[in-house]
Amino acid sequence: MAESHARRSGCPINLTLEILGDRWSLLVLRDLMFGNRRHFRELLGRSEEGIASNILADRLKKLMAQGMITRADDPTHKQKAIYSLTERAIQLVPIMALVGGWGRRHLPVTEELSIRAELLEAGGPAMWDAFMDELRRLHLGAPGDGRSVLAELQAAYEAVVAKTAAR
Repeated sequence: MAESHARRSGCPINLTLEILGDRWSLLVLRDLMFGNRRHFRELLGRSEEGIASNILADRLKKLMAQGMITRADDPTHKQKAIYSLTERAIQLVPIMALVGGWGRRHLPVTEELSIRAELLEAGGPAMWDAFMDELRRLHLGAPGDGRSVLAELQAAYEAVVAKTAAR
């Protein structure tokens, strides 16, 4: 579960930053969460920020060691693995929504890459809960059906991309 190295302190913010505070970990979780990218090649090739393969491999190992993601063999292809979010990572949805909302309000974001943050911020806790339930179904095999927040976010993104292309 947790790595066995000395912690700087027992402060909850410090401990969280020790897991998520590097340049890439939150972006890998973002892509698993909001992009539904579950394979190494998807995470590597579709990264907006252009993560290097060695960095991605390192962050995936670290996130697994911290209990944030799991890795399983892909039953459709013997040389591929599927990465899944754990409950610990799924519970980051409200934090990701708040961080995205803050960035959208205070930084020079693009319309197409900030539409998801706008919708999550506007949707608030009800949308976050629905999204976490969907992630539990997708990543943890939880039973049930319900609202597809992923589909809503993707449709909004595609609409903005189409609008931007038409200008």
